[in-house]
Amino acid sequence: MAAAALVTAVLAGGCGAAPTADAADSKAAKASSAADLGGMAGLVKEAKKEGSLNVYALAPDWAHYGEMISAFEKKYGIKVNNENPGGSSQQALNAAAKRKGQDRAVDALDLGTAYMQQAKAQKLLAPYKVSGWDGIPDAQKQADGSYLNNYGGYMSIGCDAKAVKHCPQTFKDLLKPEYKNKVALNGNPAESSSALAAVFAASLANGGTLDDVQPGLDFFKELKKKGNYVPAESTLATIQKGETPLSIDWDYLNLGYAEKLKAKGVDWKVTVPSDGEYSHYYNQGVNKYAPHPAAARLWLEFIYSPAGQNIWLQGFSRPALLDVMEKNGTVDKAADAKLPPVEGAPKTADSQQEAKAKAAIVQGWAKAVS
Repeated sequence: MAAAALVTAVLAGGCGAAPTADAADSKAAKASSAADLGGMAGLVKEAKKEGSLNVYALAPDWAHYGEMISAFEKKYGIKVNNENPGGSSQQALNAAAKRKGQDRAVDALDLGTAYMQQAKAQKLLAPYKVSGWDGIPDAQKQADGSYLNNYGGYMSIGCDAKAVKHCPQTFKDLLKPEYKNKVALNGNPAESSSALAAVFAASLANGGTLDDVQPGLDFFKELKKKGNYVPAESTLATIQKGETPLSIDWDYLNLGYAEKLKAKGVDWKVTVPSDGEYSHYYNQGVNKYAPHPAAARLWLEFIYSPAGQNIWLQGFSRPALLDVMEKNGTVDKAADAKLPPVEGAPKTADSQQEAKAKAAIVQGWAKAVS
């Protein structure tokens, strides 16, 4: 394996075809596994009848989601309606909570742990266990089937090596005068799981713990005070335009950007900072009020199949079943070899720690960077 094992913790658009009026009471909506619909063949049949799948905030450049959607549509002939691809975890959760009974409700949720815990607390999740559930490590799933780890990565620093003379290697480096008006995040940490993870990493780099992210907030306050923090969301477009030459983001996003920016003449370097090593998984779950309940379950089956897991890997992220696939020989070895090595033992927050951190950040972020 090219990278150190990722720390695991689960605790750690359009409407398409209209669903039947009683979708929430259908057999598919009550299925806790494909077996409840007669096996995979039965699930596929019901999903094709529905003809559509509604998802939210799945950026095509994020962990190879564009390819995941395309491959699913091609394999099953089901149209994927991807609303607000640039949206946040909070917006996706809001869409699920506010659209119960609507044809445009979200079918399946891809969320950071704190947001998925909120979804569970709001009773928005329908327990579903994908094929091969028993072989999935316990640390990668909720015992009740409400959700499970999806893909993950490490917090990293992306750097435009042509615009920045010395690319930073640590969070401490980012405070240097040479990085004035250069450092950005991928969103607002009060709403974005990736930006929240950046505060966790910054906290660890500055004497904080997974139970105390105040040092992370203090770090960004100091970064803002020095004039280094750029209050703009870092994206592929802003990087290419030179607006965000330094971006604190997941390594799989920064690595994906590097591949795309190379053709544009941008030399995008990626470093996992040694003083703030933080890793985490996103999670996948089925909306209890999905207007396309069979398609939602089939989507999970595809994501957790070797084909789906290897698509994550091809997008530089670590799929939840990477270790399992390496052992059973179903892993894409070429993609696996491209993962960057990571020294040391990165930390990850459990659900309680992430929820506590989110509350502190929602309350303190605006004050820190105002």
